[in-house]
Amino acid sequence: MTEKVKQTLRDSVLMRWIILFMVSALMFATYWFQDFYSGLKPLMESQLGITSTQFSTMISFTTVANLIGMIILGGIILDKWGIKITTLVFGTVAALGGIISALGANDVLSSDPDTRLLIMTIGRVVFGIGLEITCVLITRTIVKWFKGYELALAMAINMGIGRLGSAIGTAISPEIGGGMVPAAVTLAATLICIGFIMMIIYLIFDIKIDKQVKGQLGVEEEEPFRMNDLKKLFTNKSFLLIAGLCVAFYSAVFPFMQYAPDLLVNEFGFTYELAGSNNLITVLIFVSLFIFGLAFPMVPSYLKGKEKKTLALFVLSLLFIGFVYLFKDTFALWIKNGPKAAAFLPMGTILFTPIFGRIVDKKGKAASLMLIGASLLIFSHFIFAFVNSVILCYVSLLALGIAFSLVPAAMWPSVAKIVPERRLGTAYAAMFTIQNWGLFLFFKGIGTVLDWVNPEVVAKIQALRDQFKAMGLSNYEISERIQELKNIGEIAPYNYTVPISLFIICGVVSIFLAIALKKSSAKRGHGLELPSSVA
Repeated sequence: MTEKVKQTLRDSVLMRWIILFMVSALMFATYWFQDFYSGLKPLMESQLGITSTQFSTMISFTTVANLIGMIILGGIILDKWGIKITTLVFGTVAALGGIISALGANDVLSSDPDTRLLIMTIGRVVFGIGLEITCVLITRTIVKWFKGYELALAMAINMGIGRLGSAIGTAISPEIGGGMVPAAVTLAATLICIGFIMMIIYLIFDIKIDKQVKGQLGVEEEEPFRMNDLKKLFTNKSFLLIAGLCVAFYSAVFPFMQYAPDLLVNEFGFTYELAGSNNLITVLIFVSLFIFGLAFPMVPSYLKGKEKKTLALFVLSLLFIGFVYLFKDTFALWIKNGPKAAAFLPMGTILFTPIFGRIVDKKGKAASLMLIGASLLIFSHFIFAFVNSVILCYVSLLALGIAFSLVPAAMWPSVAKIVPERRLGTAYAAMFTIQNWGLFLFFKGIGTVLDWVNPEVVAKIQALRDQFKAMGLSNYEISERIQELKNIGEIAPYNYTVPISLFIICGVVSIFLAIALKKSSAKRGHGLELPSSVA
């Protein structure tokens, strides 16, 4: 009887990992689209004539529909109607949002600057509705296939693939189409559509696994969704604490990523110039880093004997050192360039998230890892705000990349221990809803505060843009002129001290919530400090 229960697709190691990479294609695309604008901020200022406030408004509107509970509605739909309908509905919405943004950026619907910005903002709103639900959907799908197996590692790899999209999007978007904003937006929208197609293909396997599981002995029938489940969710102290940690932590990371390239240029003397850059080499490097990130935790784990594990780690370390040496000239260029150096942040997650996910699976300590990650968050932002040292800036980027790996790798699988599996869709959706309130406030607030503390810079850029436009210069020519003036110091750099200080406050809040969550888990027996894997 036991053999019969185990004979499903999810019991095949190969099949589980095929499914993971299939559904993660959409995660890659959505994270690319979420973050690729960060490398385009100065180009959008000079080519499209927008201010930091307008930029932050467009970015913040990614979350606006979800502030009123759209994600929770999607989570309920996911729990009530399943993965298939949810994929078709919200995957279509995400793809449509990308298409609208691309149409706006390419002046297809209007060439008026204000209307163009409005269309791009509407595209972000529509994309935002689909974005968070698809993230919930993908997370719920991974639980469906990996619970009882390598759940934390699978979630970590999925997040790593998402961060890979963020890193590559941030790094190469300023160079796509010769540095033109419309080309970068079009590519990002195309990736969303490709990811959606991959998710539709996955549905074939979802139908098959449902048929295999249905009616098996030992498999419980899911209860129908009841509104009372929401009440139970929001009276669960541990859930509230982990949801609070989620919003505090991500509010100090995602908004920062949108401004990180600009901050590095303005505060630490980095540049937007990148002579001899090659986008194919950039993609190759990031993908290689991701492969190393997978290999370090996974290869030794499938070998028996301490000697073989040690040898595997030694060989991988040599290969990694050789890889870094091979591309040393490229890395030397990157560490001086704002968008490329900012991409080190998601690059850190590419390397470390799978490693920490494996630790959570095998050793546990999820609550402790969240606490460490919150501490690193405070350290990093303190350096960015108050210490004018390029060396410490690199240390801060690395520390923030580690924190950005630690907390998600520990947090998302922990939710599956706190909340019953049949309500995970609603639980993850509720967390994303709460998170979106924080992201909306910080996406919008950071840009507004930045303009508020730098009024002279804003006025100078706008005056120069109007002057160059009156001379008949194209948007691309205006962009080059303004960047040249920035490089020679004719336009003063933005001061980021006050905006970054707000992120430090988020880090402090995260510390207290992580401590409280650890205590709550111990009291209620959630087992957050215990290993995730039973296989």
